[in-house]
Amino acid sequence: YDTRTYYIDTSKEYRAFSCTVFLHSVSGGYLGQVTVIRRGKYECYECTPTKADKTFPGCTIRNTPSEPIHCIVWAKHLFNQLFGEEDPDQAVSPDTADPEAVGDAGQKFMEKEGNKQEERKSTRQWVESHDYDSEKILHKMFYDDIVYLLSMDKLWKKRKPPVPLNIAEITKETSCGNGAAYALKDQRPWSLYECVHVFKDSVAALKQKYKSEGFLSWDKDDKEAMDFVTATANIRAHIFSIEQKSRFEVKSMAGNIIPAIATTNAIIAGHIVLEGMKILREDWDKCRFTYLLREPNHRRRMIIPVQLNPPNERCYVCSEKPEVTVTLNTKTMTVGSFNELVVKKHLGMVAPDVELDDGKGTILISADEEETEQNMEKMLGDFGIGSYTRLKCDDDRQDYKLIITILHADRLTEGADDKEEVEFRVSGKIPEVNPAGDAGSSSTTAAASPEDEGIPMRNTTPRKRPRVEVDEDDDLVML
Repeated sequence: YDTRTYYIDTSKEYRAFSCTVFLHSVSGGYLGQVTVIRRGKYECYECTPTKADKTFPGCTIRNTPSEPIHCIVWAKHLFNQLFGEEDPDQAVSPDTADPEAVGDAGQKFMEKEGNKQEERKSTRQWVESHDYDSEKILHKMFYDDIVYLLSMDKLWKKRKPPVPLNIAEITKETSCGNGAAYALKDQRPWSLYECVHVFKDSVAALKQKYKSEGFLSWDKDDKEAMDFVTATANIRAHIFSIEQKSRFEVKSMAGNIIPAIATTNAIIAGHIVLEGMKILREDWDKCRFTYLLREPNHRRRMIIPVQLNPPNERCYVCSEKPEVTVTLNTKTMTVGSFNELVVKKHLGMVAPDVELDDGKGTILISADEEETEQNMEKMLGDFGIGSYTRLKCDDDRQDYKLIITILHADRLTEGADDKEEVEFRVSGKIPEVNPAGDAGSSSTTAAASPEDEGIPMRNTTPRKRPRVEVDEDDDLVML
């Protein structure tokens, strides 16, 4: 045979074919791409840094939403607070720690309404004490908490203030937004009246399921869970004068779903064949990275071929001597967490052997887990690991070797406001040792991931995607 075709898990298995040529294709919605990967000639997955997953500040979600996605994220957080495993990072009550809401924020409301200070309760404790009464949940989440937010007057100096929900004034004639009145229920935004009634019905159903099954996990294919998030998100959107979305749109946004379109798949499949023919003829210089746009560009083209990039010399996968830098807190990171989160999940190793490059061959992690089981609960610092310690990693199953340089940092943050703490940071660039610096408290800041303007899917890296369900075609062809 001249060719063999494999459909493989691109997250790990592709390194086992590191001496072969790959055709990597992705299609999602109206967008798609085809590219050729050849070791030593063209860049691989990790040669180009990927964009970080988009996150939203907690104060925006809880206090000042301005987009439909903010309301949808808040609705999912409320679902977990009521029926799932409680997570303090997913609080839904007004955030009094918001830097814009300083001073006596909230006190005006307490004094004006004559409310007495009650014992502080979590959202779960509060709803259980009221036996999941949907009327009381509606009143607290969409009236009391909104009035409390309004008392943080500094938040609304340059923003349109929210309008507390008055359930008594809601009628069947309440506007359903810009949706067609006779459209399918899933395809149009629900009226406020519908949202309130769907909210009550879904709370009642989820209450029974929670009492019989225990903690629930939100699932886009669970009718009651999906109804709850749609109704909750749209009620909150109405309060903050944000565009409301249909159930179908909420499902796509909440579940991170990218629809599959047959014509897109057909176009991408055709370009897979074209690039495959070039490879068979060994016309390497004619191979192209081809991407499909949603709309024609300024040259009235939708299919854009561009030259392939050479490998990144600092790539920790395909360079001759792969090396990577990992910044973390060696005093708080256990060997087990380092193995699972960094070595396996982030770097994609399957059965790694990790040893200290200390001249003694000290084994930190073994592919035979029983050999180093006693190390898993110990801190990295317990083995003398600190800034500029080098670790040798070897994964025989993928014929992959890597050198990891450790940098210690007491605290790591990221995000626009530099407030979100992270456990570790991985970079392909190896820093120079600064003997005069304080290695024990060094800290680095990752460079922003570059974007290829006009190439919407170039940096797609299946292994680094969050574990969400994406309805897309992501195929890897080995020739």
